[in-house]
Amino acid sequence: MISVEDWALIRRLVADGVPQRQVARDLGIGRSTVERALASDRPPKYERPPVPTSFEPFEPLVRELLKTTPDMPATVIAERVGWTGSITWFRDHVRRLRPEHRPVDPSDRLTWLPGDAAQCDLWFPPKKIPLEDGSKVLLPVMVITAAHSRFILGQMIPTRHTQDLLLGMWELMQQLGCVPRRLIWDNESGIGRGKRHAEGVGAFTGTLATTLQRLKPYDPESKGVVERRNGFFETSFMPGRDFASPADFNTQFAEWLGLANARVVRTIKTRPVDRLAADRAAMLPLPPVAPVVGWVNRVRLGRDYYVRVDSSDYSVDPAVIGRFVDVTADLGRVEVRHEGRLVATHDRVWARGMTITDPVHVAAAKVLREEFQHPRPAADPHEELARDLADYDRAFGLIDGLTDGQVA
Repeated sequence: MISVEDWALIRRLVADGVPQRQVARDLGIGRSTVERALASDRPPKYERPPVPTSFEPFEPLVRELLKTTPDMPATVIAERVGWTGSITWFRDHVRRLRPEHRPVDPSDRLTWLPGDAAQCDLWFPPKKIPLEDGSKVLLPVMVITAAHSRFILGQMIPTRHTQDLLLGMWELMQQLGCVPRRLIWDNESGIGRGKRHAEGVGAFTGTLATTLQRLKPYDPESKGVVERRNGFFETSFMPGRDFASPADFNTQFAEWLGLANARVVRTIKTRPVDRLAADRAAMLPLPPVAPVVGWVNRVRLGRDYYVRVDSSDYSVDPAVIGRFVDVTADLGRVEVRHEGRLVATHDRVWARGMTITDPVHVAAAKVLREEFQHPRPAADPHEELARDLADYDRAFGLIDGLTDGQVA
């Protein structure tokens, strides 16, 4: 069998007018070889004839196991069929057969109409953020991408709890200035699991007049727009950056998103900012009344005059100990009210297990404690009952009506 180089050389020489006999003599090959090279329109290829292998007797058994359990590990299959040879070679054959028995899951090309949908997700930047107590933790970033325009919004939030997820969504909706007709989520625990939304999600979407759609498992394509942005953040935004706090992260991220939204997106061949106007025009307006979002709780204030939000405690005016107070908190503030009157306000901390104390509350508690420990002495009841009898005469007008020498 001649090489590919000799095959090409023979065809070129003959095409140049060199006789076949001379080509065979110059190359030291037979004339029949030259004739075969000229008759073949494809380069020569060595093919080894198939021979039986030691795997063939096991192949029907392997196929039966893959038919019922396509993801069964190769080591388990080898044990089930009684294979005693090289496990590496066995894995190679299982790898060759496995795609034939996996169920087919085709993905359609999705078309996103203006204003129809926004894909939501949590992105965890691969860098820990410093918090108030000196610790450094990985924090989630709420990301919303308008599916039609590919316009991206994002903000770091403290936790994955439902309260903070709704706060993050509402904050980004206000930045967008309108509401997409559908909010697409995967099975995030703070949004809902199974057939039911998490508590508060239904009221939130109802106020916004939108629909929250949670995807079924194994459907990554339906949320691929926002998923690809997460990878984009890690390769284009994160390298070389440091962050002093969550607020610093949000500032840098917002500035970078302004640049990212002005870049041409390969799939739509235009810039997201150029499509944003059409996207927003087809969306719903913001509701006239803001949805009830954030941490909301009603508790009776205990003797230690602290209330808990998430995992941290905040002091309250001790004058309302024993009474019901309403606790509300958003991403940045914690407020406590009693019958509508503000009795405590604090900056919300994102670190866990902290105690936030207002010195004014401590001073008020000290005064109340001293009054409780040293009460005022009670008045003597006998002194209260002792009274001048002339007071009674005066009350009945007897003294004013007496004349000289008269006795009452």
